[in-house]
Amino acid sequence: MAAINCDMGEAFGLYKMGDDEGLMPLIDEANVACGFHASDFNHMRKTVQLAKRHGVKVGAHPSLPDLQGFGRREMKIGREELANCLIYQVGALKGFLDAEGMTLSHIKPHGSLYGMAARMEDVAHAVCDVADIFKVPLFGMVNTNHQKVYTARGHTFVPEFYADLDYNDDGGLIITREHDAKDPADAASKCVRAIREGKVKTVGGKDAAVGAATICVHSDTPNAVDIAFAVREAIKPYRTS
Repeated sequence: MAAINCDMGEAFGLYKMGDDEGLMPLIDEANVACGFHASDFNHMRKTVQLAKRHGVKVGAHPSLPDLQGFGRREMKIGREELANCLIYQVGALKGFLDAEGMTLSHIKPHGSLYGMAARMEDVAHAVCDVADIFKVPLFGMVNTNHQKVYTARGHTFVPEFYADLDYNDDGGLIITREHDAKDPADAASKCVRAIREGKVKTVGGKDAAVGAATICVHSDTPNAVDIAFAVREAIKPYRTS
């Protein structure tokens, strides 16, 4: 059974990023930016309120402290400092959820932090240090340190698949600074295969194993609303709600 999630709330000040209004009715779970790669206190509150109106669950989408690079550049940072960085972000979002009478649904690291946690055990442990405090599930990729470390630490691991990103031959994500538009029908077909067969075709033409308990569409993909609609229609027989 699959849900649809979206990374959103990624505007900042007067700058707009993504069509949150158009996407929110199409998804089940919103991963809300927490201020370190995008968003600010006003946009966090607004996104939480928008999710509440549409009955969408809200999870935290914390990042490396890289506002200039939108959290899509790696950096060296120790486990304790990283955990503190993430606690700060998730705690801020939880404050806005408390204000709206909502609960924190999950945590999903953003961008390069997500990729680093997949490859590096100390980064994955830092994410778990944060989940120890907030006691919510963690989104991640199968056959990586997401699954290995999160489950070993006793946390609920939610396998995630990406509708609008390509996969390399090792089954890893190809994370770009800016996302290109994708063909909605192709994205939907890819998601159905990921659910039914647990596989995705890589850029090298190989089949890689994936999990798809939740499917992500990025709000900064140029045609994100069209992709989300196509995916939602295609996976209706497999949806959790």
